[in-house]
Amino acid sequence: MTNVLIYQDSEGLYRRFRVYGHAGYATSGEDLVCCAISTLVINTINSIEAFTDDDFCVDVDEKSGDIDCRLDTCSKDVKLLVDSMVLGLTKIMENDNDKYIRIIHEEV
Repeated sequence: MTNVLIYQDSEGLYRRFRVYGHAGYATSGEDLVCCAISTLVINTINSIEAFTDDDFCVDVDEKSGDIDCRLDTCSKDVKLLVDSMVLGLTKIMENDNDKYIRIIHEEV
């Protein structure tokens, strides 16, 4: 199962998101659920870098596929981009894939 941890402060601003674990929908390299999750997450990180001036740090473990993005700031644009990522991930989970992806929201 892929776990997505979304960390927000008391004002609802995003501070971090982590993605780890293999969905297990299919074998590695053929897993469409993993592919969809990775695409959304990586596109969000690329979009934050390309379209905002917000500071952030990303750690990626290429072997395991784990991604950890820590946001130093969370502008209106970053909030919209991460909201969009969470929406996409939630829609994946709602389409009978809740045994392959879990989204956990935590307040920091």
